[in-house]
Amino acid sequence: MTTLDTYRLLGRSGLRVSPLALGTMTFGTDWGWGSDKDESRRIFDTYVGRGGNFIDTASQYTEGTAETLVGEFASGRREELVLATKYTMARRAGDPNSGGNHRKSMVQSVEASLRRLNTDFIDLLYLHAWDFTTPVEEILRAMDDLVRAGKVLYVGISDAPAWQVSRMQAIADLRGWAPLIALQIEYSLVERTVERDLIPMAREMGLGVVPWSPLAGGVLTGKYGRDDLAQEVSAAPSGTRKNVAAANGSLTERALDIADVVKQVAGELGVKPSQVALAWTTLNPGVTAPIVGARTTAQLEDNLGALDVRFSDGQLAALEEASRVDLGFPHEFLARPMPRHVMLGGVTLDLTR
Repeated sequence: MTTLDTYRLLGRSGLRVSPLALGTMTFGTDWGWGSDKDESRRIFDTYVGRGGNFIDTASQYTEGTAETLVGEFASGRREELVLATKYTMARRAGDPNSGGNHRKSMVQSVEASLRRLNTDFIDLLYLHAWDFTTPVEEILRAMDDLVRAGKVLYVGISDAPAWQVSRMQAIADLRGWAPLIALQIEYSLVERTVERDLIPMAREMGLGVVPWSPLAGGVLTGKYGRDDLAQEVSAAPSGTRKNVAAANGSLTERALDIADVVKQVAGELGVKPSQVALAWTTLNPGVTAPIVGARTTAQLEDNLGALDVRFSDGQLAALEEASRVDLGFPHEFLARPMPRHVMLGGVTLDLTR
């Protein structure tokens, strides 16, 4: 049986992490839909009490409250935890250099995160989202400087194009800079396009995949219906959790169709739909640890139950059929009979061995 203390190596590193990471975007009520301090502590203590050690946060989650709470909750057990945070989000309105991927944003964000987390070092620092402006050499060298200074132990990247990540990893390897060990991306039964290039790239380049929103913003729990499709969308993360799901593109007719199949499989297994959706993400061999977020301890308990879910072949086929995406060119082309015949001369090649 898999448990939170069945640790896994994160990417091409020796860092051991739990098979489910605890997301803290719900820690704090600043955005109108999170957990208050007492409930956040209960969630944190429940996760760590089960052997969980992989805590995911970011510089501006709930305007910095999430990091502050994590720092307080981790007091006295800091060394046993793997604290991951992210930089990129703007920290001050009107200041063009308070956000972005560049060195100034990175260094200042890390210094602020260290203060809020009440720690001398960050175990894993992610670039939060690609800004399409900063030279990759500037990012990688600044990350390496932080690692050499001991303020950061490992580095990773989130929400960036596959070609850019692979280029960065090659440069880091060639120059002897700190390599990327983790890739955080959206991945769920609703969002599978990352199977085209991002996940295969991560496996090839030595990055452990850490999926965010494995429940598609809550859509795969079955909490939303067709009436919710009329949701007015705001770009801000504040307001309601439903707004976040809609703004991220998770609340769609197709997503609700997939959620119906998830509920059907959950009924057959006698488990919660959230457990089915989470368990499915762990089946991909490139995935190290999906991030589970919860507003209540009960929700966290439900999510942790995903580690016990086992599917029949028929159930997996149903989930696959409902959520299938076209891998596009060149993947679909190269899988066709003619290209394979031309490449292999009619010889059958067993790629499973």
